Amino acid sequence: MKTTYRGALRDAHREALLSDDRVFVMGEDVGRYGGTYAVTKGLLEEFGPERIRDAPLSELGFVGVGVGAALNGLRPIVEVMTVNFSLLSLDQLVNTAAALRHMSGGQFSVPLVIRMSTGAGRQLAAQHSHSFENWYAHIPGITVLAPSTVADARGMLAPALADPDPVVIFEHAQLYNLADDLEDPLDVDITSAAVRRPGTDLTLITYGGSLPKTMDAADQLAEDGISCEVVDLRVLRPLDMATVVASVTRTHRAVIVDEGWRSGSLAGEVMAQLVEQAFYDLDAPPARVCTAEVPIPYARQLEQAALPRRETIEAAVRSVMGSE
Repeated sequence: MKTTYRGALRDAHREALLSDDRVFVMGEDVGRYGGTYAVTKGLLEEFGPERIRDAPLSELGFVGVGVGAALNGLRPIVEVMTVNFSLLSLDQLVNTAAALRHMSGGQFSVPLVIRMSTGAGRQLAAQHSHSFENWYAHIPGITVLAPSTVADARGMLAPALADPDPVVIFEHAQLYNLADDLEDPLDVDITSAAVRRPGTDLTLITYGGSLPKTMDAADQLAEDGISCEVVDLRVLRPLDMATVVASVTRTHRAVIVDEGWRSGSLAGEVMAQLVEQAFYDLDAPPARVCTAEVPIPYARQLEQAALPRRETIEAAVRSVMGSE
């Protein structure tokens, strides 16, 4: 049975609300409007306004309410409309939620789930299109997830809610209409990367909305005799470098695809750890494909030119393979 990424998220929310009375959803337009991306559509009618709470346009305020609710025994799912707007709530997330276990000597935990859309490709320009996943992956005290498949969208919410510490889930806006067969949701751990495609010549490492274009590039390269293994990081903090290193140890080459900017990117962190842990297994310097160092443009052609594309991924692979 075909299920969309959006539908998988909605099913995961509904299951969580049915199975635990402590769970509630809060955010801008999550109730009567059904969510900016229709993830919570229909949940207000089923569960009522006490558990599906529309919040005012104040990320700092309603994320803070979520922190307080979690401290008092509830299991809030807080939706932030887009990652750009989440910057308004960084004080609550970084200075409070991520730090309270440490600051209390383990006496308090903050079982809070923050969901937000991320990424470009929809001509929404520079205030609605950036990828700040690496900013959050920099912070000790939180887990950072990036579901890139329908199965992960369906399966990651339950273990995130069970985590005693804050979990941030990044949903790339280009994935909401992605559809795939999903019969019985699989148990999904939120600690491990996943090998999405086996290969022998080079490892392509990516996450989130870059996975489909990376898989497309791997398909095209296979037609030219270049076998790429594709590793989906899935969990951006803590990074599962064991899976990445094991893959690169087999293929001896690596290209990292990251929609974040190149400077200070997650791709740079993965590359650094690869050099630290697998230097003598590399037959060529690793490469990375990132977004151009500009605010995301509005114009369609400029937006596409700024982002990682199948063609730029292929070119990077060919360069590392020495074929260009």
